[in-house]
Formats: sequence, C-alpha cells, structure tokens
Amino acid sequence: MSFLTRRIYGLESEFGVLGLDDPLSPEQIARYLFRTVVAWGRTSNVFLENGSRVYLDVGSHPEYATAECDSLPQVVAHDRAGELIIHDLALGAQQQLAEERITSRIHLFKNNVDSYGHSYGCHENYLVRRTGDFGRYADVLVPFLVSRTLLCGAGLVATDEHGRTGYQLSQRADHMWEAVSSATTRTRPMINTRDEPHADPERYRRLHVIVGDSTMAEPTTALKIGSCEYVLRVIESGRAMRDLRLENPVRAMREISADPTGRTPVRLANGRTITALELQGEYLTAALDIAAQDPEPADPWLARTLELWQRGLTAIETDTLTLVDTELDWVIKQRLLQRYADRDGLALDDPRLAQISLSYHDISPTRGLHRLLETAGAAARWTTPDQVTDAMTVAPATTRAALRGRFIAAARAAGVPYAVDWTNLRVTEGAHARTVLCKDPFAASDERVDRLIDGIGAGGPVG
Repeated sequence: MSFLTRRIYGLESEFGVLGLDDPLSPEQIARYLFRTVVAWGRTSNVFLENGSRVYLDVGSHPEYATAECDSLPQVVAHDRAGELIIHDLALGAQQQLAEERITSRIHLFKNNVDSYGHSYGCHENYLVRRTGDFGRYADVLVPFLVSRTLLCGAGLVATDEHGRTGYQLSQRADHMWEAVSSATTRTRPMINTRDEPHADPERYRRLHVIVGDSTMAEPTTALKIGSCEYVLRVIESGRAMRDLRLENPVRAMREISADPTGRTPVRLANGRTITALELQGEYLTAALDIAAQDPEPADPWLARTLELWQRGLTAIETDTLTLVDTELDWVIKQRLLQRYADRDGLALDDPRLAQISLSYHDISPTRGLHRLLETAGAAARWTTPDQVTDAMTVAPATTRAALRGRFIAAARAAGVPYAVDWTNLRVTEGAHARTVLCKDPFAASDERVDRLIDGIGAGGPVG
C-alpha cells in the first residue's frame, strides 16, 4: 500500500479560562464568552464561515476545531486563527462585563492543565485509509507519540508525589492512562479509537490523537503534525521497522517527560531498554528514507519540519539548545523561566515563576508572553499575520471546508434557517428545505452544494 500524498489534518484546542480582580467562575465566564454566539447561532455549538467549529466543552472550556486542512501551512494558520477568534469572544465578554460594572478581567490560556490539576486537551486528527490493520498504526505510532514529547512538549514546572519540583517536557504526560482506547475522558488514552471518520466510512477513518500538548510556537505545531505525517507515510508504505513497542507506554511517557536530556532508558515490550533520543532517531531515519522517495513534497513545509526534527534531536543530544531556542516550546519557556529565576534569585517552585509559566500561554496578542516574545524576535513564527487574519474568515480553498464556508455565508446573508456539521449542509425550513451530504473531505467543489446555495439566493428568507 502506498502512502497518502494528500491528507486531511485538523486540530482541536480547549482553552483554560480565568477571571481576575472580581473573580467569576468558569461557568459564568463561559456564559459571557458565548452570549454573542448564542445570539446569532441559537446555541453555543456553531460552525463559522471559515469552516471551523467553536463550542463550549465539558468543564466550561471554550474549544476551537479547525476546518479540514490539507497542508501544514493551512493547519498552522487556522489553528492560530482560532486563538484570535476565541480572543475576540473574550474582548466582547469583557465589554459586556464593563457595561454591567463587573471588574473581572478575563484571561484565556492555550495550555493543558490548571492549578487544580485538571487537564484539558489538544486533539490532532489525521485522515487515513480504511484498508489495512488499524492495530499496525497503533503499534508503530504509540512509541513515536510517547517519545515525540522530547521535541513537542509545551513545558511545565511540576511537583511530584515526593514534593520535588522540576521542569517537565509535557503537560499531558501525567494525565494519560492508556495507550489506545475508545474513551476520551474516563481513561484518557493516547490514541482514541472511536470510529467517527467524518468522511466516507467505507474509504476512510480518522486517526484521533489526544496525547499531544497544545503548542504556542508555530514551528512546534508544524513539527508535531509534520513528524506524525512522516510516520503515517512509513506505516502506509509498508516500510519495515524493528519492534519498538513499549512495555508500559504510560509509564514511559512520564519518565521521558521528566527528563529534558532524553537519556532516561524506558523498557520495550521485548525487555530491552531505549532512550527517547534513540526512539526518535529510529523514526527520523525511517522518515528520511520516505522523504528520499519524494524529494520535492507538494507541501514544502514537510521538508522544513524534517530539518527541524533533525536539528532538535542534535540540539538535545549535544546540549546546544540554542539551535532551537526560538522554535521549540519547552525550550523557549525554559529559557524564559531561567532568565527570570537568575535575575531575581527565584527557586523553581516560586509562585512568580508559576505566573510567568501560565502567562506564556495567554492567547492575548498584547499580554501573552509567547506572543510578546514573537514580537521581540525571540520566538519564531512560520506564518504571516495576513495568512492568519485571512484564516479567521476564509475557509481552506482546497477542502470540503470551502463548501461549508460558502453555504454558511449564503444562509446567514439570506436569513435562512440552516444547520451544519462536518458532513451535512441543511436548509431546515420552508420550500427550500434540503440536506446535502458531503462525504469527501477533499472535495472543494460540488454541484449539489452550488444548487443548494443558488436556491437560497433565489428563494430569499425561508419560514
């Protein structure tokens, strides 16, 4: 079986909420955040004209799911656009609070754990073929995802059960309880196997990865997805790899997360031991073999992520983190915390460092420390501001999201009652009531959708 040379990607990010000065509960903040959304959408679960989904998840966490993207630049830009869209909701909520003379200041964080130890996720979605043994995907992917933490963790200052405070790579590591499962919150697996393809179920299934951290640095986001793309290509190409299955993936991830040097040995299912550096080296070698078959990939960012993957491992192995200290989240954050600790003589468990660590993830363009580092040139970005601004309102032109975006825009402009999900577009009332099922996520044009939109324009408001 040859690998997919074009794939659908999507990112789902849950955001942490906090009210300061006149504290509000997360539930109260959520009501203010989604008041305008409910006003026009009649629900707190809506799709937008850029093809994305915005909704209120369990625990009063705002969640943004990108539209279907088929390239790394698209998914990184649309993920970043989601931050700005959620931030705009916060600005609207802040104005409502001011009008009601409530002084609470709303902060939203793109991170994965709060001060009470609750975890909320960042989910990655990859389209894969229905053919083949899905167990093969899990066998190869789980050791990769566990060791990918070495490069793509968001960084966390944490205290273990013995009261020792240290810097960990991953915010999700301590909250994973299984390698593979159909559950999402009860046991929180690394790969969720619930079969919801959001596409033709006879041809495709959706690989739902929930082990990764939310990432602020655009190069880290691209590496997170791009490296996984290469491993999927390794699997789909049938390339042989030695057995890297872990004896206990959950324990191994926690051990790897606790060691920024990547040298802690973890045990394989065959009884041998291996380090995170060695694991990632195995996958990188396989990825380089696959890349050699396609030296000029359709998505040039793939080659860029492959270079960052190599450089990141070199930086960690040689302890020269300056090679990646503007591109990898945990390195950027560690450098930031160390600078403040050295300047003010702070211990790692000082509350002031905890505040800085949290502020790193603030999505405000003017308050968030990562975004301020970008502005200062101390953190790299791979998109342009115009690309992100466009992604706030325009769906990807090369996927099914373009159809959804056009339909939503037409229905809202005409005042026509409608409903959408990932595969269905519906006019829900009146003479033009109709549903179009869009099972192909790669299809950016469809005559049936054209007729549905033309009917909206010809018929005017329905009901």
